[in-house]
Amino acid sequence: MLIDLEMDKEMHPTVALLYATVKDTYKRLNILVSDITQEELDYKGPSENLNSIGQLLKHLSVVDLHWVYRLKNEPIPTNIQLDYGPMINPNGKLPSVNNVSINELIKAYDRVQEMFHLECTRLSEDDLNQVVSYENGKQATIRWGIWHIADHNRYHQAHISLLKKIYREKQENI
Repeated sequence: MLIDLEMDKEMHPTVALLYATVKDTYKRLNILVSDITQEELDYKGPSENLNSIGQLLKHLSVVDLHWVYRLKNEPIPTNIQLDYGPMINPNGKLPSVNNVSINELIKAYDRVQEMFHLECTRLSEDDLNQVVSYENGKQATIRWGIWHIADHNRYHQAHISLLKKIYREKQENI
């Protein structure tokens, strides 16, 4: 079986390669969370002090949403900002996500991924060199931003995998 990145023919080849890493990572995330229960989605670890899988999924979709609007060079419209919520709460933590179903979280994230795909189809090779504002006054190229979306997703997939493992081991010991 050949494993490769799926190149989108609607995109410039370099953009398509970067986008393919995001798409592949997002597919793996969907597989990772496809079998979780609501209790597992809301689980915050044995001491109840970790971010839940639900919080991590919401966080990923909000961060990616911010990148979509960086690519567009536009502020996030108020109605969309209200739908997705803030990146962090006033205490600097990920906002709580309680009793929101996996289907709702994935549908919201799917919408962000669709917006991201559309923006990538509009990018040229030269656009990848554009500099955009990034967190806390930093700046980044669009090239780096697309790579970062995939990298950030993989980073939190490790957290999700660990939460699943801890939760399932706990269930086996009950």
